[in-house]
Amino acid sequence: MRSLRYGVFDRCMKEDNVTTATLDWDDIVAEHSARVYRLAYRLTGNRQDAEDLTQDVFIRVFRSLDSYEPGNFPGWLHRITTNLFLDRVRRKSRVRMDGFYEGAEEKLLSSEVLPESAVHDANFDPDIELALASLSDEFRVAVVLCDIEGLSYEEISDVLGVKLGTVRSRIHRGRTQLRETLAHRAPRKGRTRFVGPVGI
Repeated sequence: MRSLRYGVFDRCMKEDNVTTATLDWDDIVAEHSARVYRLAYRLTGNRQDAEDLTQDVFIRVFRSLDSYEPGNFPGWLHRITTNLFLDRVRRKSRVRMDGFYEGAEEKLLSSEVLPESAVHDANFDPDIELALASLSDEFRVAVVLCDIEGLSYEEISDVLGVKLGTVRSRIHRGRTQLRETLAHRAPRKGRTRFVGPVGI
């Protein structure tokens, strides 16, 4: 079960410029799990849901390899992750997003950063997490895929299966809502924008 170095998989990986000399299932998971988990966490907002979603993604990948069309393997993973997230949202009506802020105060006051939380804490502060959490699921997915994951509008259109105009509208409306939510962070007279720590 571990080794996936057979016909379809080898062909797909070679056409995607992925070396397959010693590639097996563990290699795939090791190479792509951090990216999938990062996207899952940004979509769900909490560790438990992100871990569950990541596991579901790799189960789906394993079951779907024989139907994978050679092309963009990371893009395929984006599509699976996003679609599984949206399926969960539809089933639950609304994914609980309060995990974004759970324990934020303790994290800020703590002087020790746990290795497990370093992945989460590297990019978002509580204000940004709350702002993302305030977006509707459709807007959040579009903004995360564009502004955080770096996908083009065309790639997002392909991942979500919606028209390009819909993608543009969701991103525009999502960004507008984020600007409004984060207005208190905007530079004002006498206040400068934080650009990060100064090197010592």
